[in-house]
Amino acid sequence: MHEPRASWLPDGRRLHLNHGPIDLIVEAFGTAEEVHAAYAQAAARFRSVLAELVAELPELRRVARLGAPRAFIASTARRMEAAVEPLAEEFITPMAAVAGSVADEMLAAMLAGRTLERAYVNNGGDIALHLAPGQEISLAIAGTGHGFDDRITIRAAEPVRGIATSGWRGRSFSLGIADAVTVLARTGAEADAAATVIANAVDLPKHPAVSRRPAVELAPDSDLGARPVTVGVGALTAAEIDEALARGLAVAEALRLSGLIDAAALFLAAEARVCGALALPAGAKPAASPPALREDRASDVERILPRGLAAAFPNQRPRQSKDCTHA
Repeated sequence: MHEPRASWLPDGRRLHLNHGPIDLIVEAFGTAEEVHAAYAQAAARFRSVLAELVAELPELRRVARLGAPRAFIASTARRMEAAVEPLAEEFITPMAAVAGSVADEMLAAMLAGRTLERAYVNNGGDIALHLAPGQEISLAIAGTGHGFDDRITIRAAEPVRGIATSGWRGRSFSLGIADAVTVLARTGAEADAAATVIANAVDLPKHPAVSRRPAVELAPDSDLGARPVTVGVGALTAAEIDEALARGLAVAEALRLSGLIDAAALFLAAEARVCGALALPAGAKPAASPPALREDRASDVERILPRGLAAAFPNQRPRQSKDCTHA
């Protein structure tokens, strides 16, 4: 596996960090001095994140137990466990929250001792946000046709600081048939874990139009083992689509009422369901892609890697990947 790498995206504002399966887009807003320092801190922290996770990977792939959180060593692993433990009435492992937890960890590294107006870490569509008082940021939802009026605006006064998407059409495995489930929560880790659970619940068990294969046949090291994951969904009737979405919506609403998520949008075929304070326009189409963060304001970030870090993080062309086998 190659060494951790960092480079600027073509716009010269956003930092791209890549190490093996982890692929991040990072952006900060504030004074040039604060932004420069935040990027330096992010690059420094990134150097060890993957190695820390690999060291505890066998236990991270084991099922979580409700009321029995494990004491992991790495802070990212602890974020993963904390996010999935409240959801462990059903099968779930910390890997369900890995992408959001990495985003949270990197955001925390950027913010340590810094004064930033806004910042985000986008980990393959699982996003951690920072908003100073009075600030806001907009997210575009890709692949929905209409989306939430094409974007969601998150304001500092709101509790949402994490956004994640899961579904069988994504980069990772799902037990359900949702094209996509997008969740807004307090952290990226919590959004990631909840999106996985809700997407798994959007289902029609044993339906002949749904093709499944054991996860281990597709990825021998998957934390899902022999559990059947969805690999294809054929034609469904309107009633069947409604039934599957109703299953997922019930889970989403239970999570919202328990305070584990703020809102969710569920997509299957030509239908969508919304839980919480999201206004979805009529006729919205399913989301086959994770949410894409769209930020229109220019940044005053330095256009070179922080001094002393460029050699350790040689430039690398951006590529897209997902850093988990289980959304």
